[in-house]
Amino acid sequence: MIDKKHLLELFQTLVSIDSPSYGERAVCDCINEYLVSLGLQPLEDDAAEKLGGNCGNLYCYVDGTPDLSPLLFSAHMDTVEPSSGKRMMTHEDGTVTSAGDTVLGADDCAGIAAILEALAVLLKGGPHRPLELVFSAAEEPYCAGIRQFDFSRLRSKEAYIFDLSGPVGGAAYQAPAILSFTAEFSGRSAHAGFAPEEGAHAILAAGRALASITCGRVGDATVNIGTISGGTADNIVPDRCVLTGEIRSFSDGEALQLLESVTDAMHWSAESMNATVEVRSTMNIPAYRTDLDLPVVRRFETACRDLDIPVNLVQTFGGSDNNCFTRHGLSGIVVAAAMNNCHSCTEYTSESELVRAAELALRLMLSEE
Repeated sequence: MIDKKHLLELFQTLVSIDSPSYGERAVCDCINEYLVSLGLQPLEDDAAEKLGGNCGNLYCYVDGTPDLSPLLFSAHMDTVEPSSGKRMMTHEDGTVTSAGDTVLGADDCAGIAAILEALAVLLKGGPHRPLELVFSAAEEPYCAGIRQFDFSRLRSKEAYIFDLSGPVGGAAYQAPAILSFTAEFSGRSAHAGFAPEEGAHAILAAGRALASITCGRVGDATVNIGTISGGTADNIVPDRCVLTGEIRSFSDGEALQLLESVTDAMHWSAESMNATVEVRSTMNIPAYRTDLDLPVVRRFETACRDLDIPVNLVQTFGGSDNNCFTRHGLSGIVVAAAMNNCHSCTEYTSESELVRAAELALRLMLSEE
């Protein structure tokens, strides 16, 4: 049985730790200490060195009955901003929030707590299947941490990533590719008052490109220009302007096609203004779709039914570490882990949902399907 008091204390400890992306050292140490106290031997990789952060991804293998295949459980250690000085507030109805000036950090401390508490209960009992745990660094910036992970060390072929918002019982089986791009326009500076005709206006070239690009929903995909910057003074024709944006699609191919359209618009606009443009792009995470007939989904449905939790299998248009796990051959789903209104100061969870998330993690760990 899940120890509610112990679970809530663990969750409060985790959310009280500052853990911004690339600065998860203290929460990683907390998780490491917890696992060691259970008699396990966690290993931290060298992602910090590669990312310029202070913490790598934390991996742990939990031995079990050899005739059952291992399962992977994962959650991420970083939180979005504002997160410094998080204070957990528990209300009379069992709702848990921050003090209102920061995020709560349930994304993803609720997932971490659910996995760790379930594991602690599991290791007090009898035989169980082998498990692998991955607690990733820098997930929020396009899964930067897990992209540095050595996937060859994994023995599991199935994964449960505790990192979805909404009521426990929800799980995402499909998520998009997320591609980011930067367009740097180069023009020619000139005095805006005495000789504007001698310049090539980089900001205007970028603006014309932006005006010709369809932002928002484009069919089943999305295109967004997120930032624009350029110029040095009001009396100088600007010779540089930079646009950044992203594209999301359930199809890697469609994302690349949309990038080509955006790039064509950038080049057309630059040429019309006697400017040039360089477009650079990164496919941050690939799209995935997990077949609903696979054991990883059926096992989840069975666990929810056993706990009398309604099942809600959904598509999501957000990314997670599961995009990277599936790229490396695992079949996975992203499990709702008692978090709501994520990425805002109104983020909340509840005591009952935290318990349900931990109960679900335990049931999945104990499953022999």
